[in-house]
Amino acid sequence: MTICKAYSLRWQVELVFKSWKRDLHLATLPTQTETPTLCSLYGRLLLIVLVYALCPALRTALWTRQQRELSFLKLVRYLQAFADRWLQALFESTAILGHLLSHICVSAQRVIAKASRKRPTSAQRLRKSIETQNDCIEFTIKLAA
Repeated sequence: MTICKAYSLRWQVELVFKSWKRDLHLATLPTQTETPTLCSLYGRLLLIVLVYALCPALRTALWTRQQRELSFLKLVRYLQAFADRWLQALFESTAILGHLLSHICVSAQRVIAKASRKRPTSAQRLRKSIETQNDCIEFTIKLAA
């Protein structure tokens, strides 16, 4: 049973790489020359780093406030919408960059939640499986005592 749950998590990792290729267009290069190609690639990789730096805090805040899971794709698109502001803030002071980051994190929480689902997500099924196993282990320990 745990193998099935772990496999579904593996599938989630596959979906992350798929979204990188599809949404960040990592598999295609828009230019032929070296400098613009590297610039585009570095920009996409910086977006990935930014998303993964913000994900834990945003995921926790979203779950705490709304009991909803974060959508990686929606977060990526939301951050891409602010690309011109990010670029401008990079050339300003660190205070302005910090203020922009705070503003984006607060406003993002309204739009980055996954859509409601009737069936449980992989993460929800895994949590339930672990709870069930913990209950079984506790019962076995009590029987052995």
